[in-house]
Amino acid sequence: MRRIGPTRRLAFSVVGVLAAAAIAIGINMFADARFSEIRADMTRGKIYTLSNGTRQVLGALKEPVTLRFFYSRRLGATIPVYGTYADHIQEMLREYAAVSNGRVKVEFYDPEPFSDTEDRAVAYGLQGVPVDNGGNQVYFGLAANNLEDDERTIPFFQAERERFLEFDLTKLIYELSNPKRTAVGVMSSLPLDGDPRSMMMSQGRGPGGQPYASSILLRQTNQVKSIPLDAQVIDADIQVLLVASARELPEPTLYAIDQFVMRGGKLMAMVDPWSEALAATPSPTGMPPTDTSSDLKKLFDAWGIAFDATQVTGDLTGAWRVRAGGDDRMQAVNYVAWFNIRDGINHDDPATADLTQVTVASAGSISKAPNADVEFTPLLSSSARSGNIPRDKLATPEPAKILANFKPEGGPRVIAARVRGTLKSAFTGPPELATDKKRPDNFPAHKAQTDGPANMVVVADSDILADRYWVRVADFFGQPTATPFADNGPFVANLIGTLAGGDALIGLRSRGDTNRPFERVAAMQSNAEARYRQTEQSLRAHLEDVEKQLRGLRTGGGEESAEGRKTEAVITPEQRLAIDAARKDIVDTRKKLRDVQLELNREISALDTVLRVVNIVLVPTALTILAIALALVQRTRRARARASA
Repeated sequence: MRRIGPTRRLAFSVVGVLAAAAIAIGINMFADARFSEIRADMTRGKIYTLSNGTRQVLGALKEPVTLRFFYSRRLGATIPVYGTYADHIQEMLREYAAVSNGRVKVEFYDPEPFSDTEDRAVAYGLQGVPVDNGGNQVYFGLAANNLEDDERTIPFFQAERERFLEFDLTKLIYELSNPKRTAVGVMSSLPLDGDPRSMMMSQGRGPGGQPYASSILLRQTNQVKSIPLDAQVIDADIQVLLVASARELPEPTLYAIDQFVMRGGKLMAMVDPWSEALAATPSPTGMPPTDTSSDLKKLFDAWGIAFDATQVTGDLTGAWRVRAGGDDRMQAVNYVAWFNIRDGINHDDPATADLTQVTVASAGSISKAPNADVEFTPLLSSSARSGNIPRDKLATPEPAKILANFKPEGGPRVIAARVRGTLKSAFTGPPELATDKKRPDNFPAHKAQTDGPANMVVVADSDILADRYWVRVADFFGQPTATPFADNGPFVANLIGTLAGGDALIGLRSRGDTNRPFERVAAMQSNAEARYRQTEQSLRAHLEDVEKQLRGLRTGGGEESAEGRKTEAVITPEQRLAIDAARKDIVDTRKKLRDVQLELNREISALDTVLRVVNIVLVPTALTILAIALALVQRTRRARARASA
């Protein structure tokens, strides 16, 4: 046989590598053409997999919805984290379009400066952000509309909300497919829409008697209807019922609330052991009330919710500073019954994810009743420094005495929670009416339990709604202006919004994001930091001891003269040797300290080097070796084929 020369072998190798590359490219092109609809989410947390709630919303679409994603690529080039987030959004939008069977149309735009696309983004109300000194704007938002030209926008995708991306997109599509405002029924003993008596008493000075700012906020996005406290039926068109500090409800009204939930209505119940707002509301007799509590005990007992209306939750963390004492001696005291909640906000729930502070006043606490078959998800919780205060101590409160007798115990307490589960009615049938009452026409038949899981929110404080605890209201040329200092209003509005979205939106929770941390590197850094700090502390303590010893050797040994002055110390040879040894010890200790500081990042640097070598050298090398091996196998097969021929 004729031998193949080195030049030809090299040529065969090069051709083999090129052939392997061509095969790989061909396979990718074939797969893209034939299998582009096949998608597999291999990410941890399945961040690209749509939840059942989203699929339910997309499946219920009756008309097309167009989503227009405006993303300036210069933003991703300048800030890489936004580029990764943009890729996440684009993949999610494609997934929405694929699952919707064509009812969701997706368009992608790169708005260059001074282009028609940028003008279009501005017209949609998207937020432009400068990223350089030239003042050019970049865009990272989404505009959507339906066939009726109803529009919804996300002005700018905030990186902090990436884990709520699916919730935000699904909520936007849901609102476009259901453009009618949510019908919210409000049943309350509070003067949410204003109190004429307070307005008359203020005599035009200040905003007394005006509607609550929380009520105004609720009416901006919902169709709000007042429900009387003696209602026997909740209208069928009410989607969400807000029962806020509704006191002394008769049995027929409790039955109406119960049956509203049994029929699938969404409930937000705000009960209270002591309502500060009602205590500050003028009574017809002019006397302060002796009881302002509200409870739904009969309903809660049947639904597996525990609430003690005789106990108020106090908290040392976030307690308000109030003035207390007699006229002769006023002092500032921590009033533990009023406190701000910051760390106790559930940031994994879409409704409360962006809230930073919610203020509660004389709130109670709720819990899941023993053996109750419901899901109980806390939304607001007190801190570990919380405890109970008897309700009767708040009728005529003495903050200093309450603080002195306050004992934090029992750990965090839940102030607000979502409750979900199949519920049974608290009634066996409609209760009897008073002799002067009669049932309305078309009174609905009794339902013994819900057809599926009921969804509600229970809050053990109604003062969240009161202006005093979240806005500063001032009069501006005859118009009241409210400046928020807490998120109480958005807290209520967001929760009602998620309840209005039904099971589809309530079921959506926070997901993972594309910013994956190097957990092994973080663990190594944490371990190295711990070792470094321990060694550093021992070395520094030893160094301080040696330096103190050295100072003693240098200054000690002198004797006082008759005039009280210290004479020069005479250093003996033994002391000189000790000084030299101490100096050497100091030098050695400082060197060890420097070595420990260098060791802190040595393991991390080594791992970084390994990762770079793997990514830059080993992976391409492995692919090259694989390609050469394939070429050699092919050449061997051809040689055998020729030999056999």
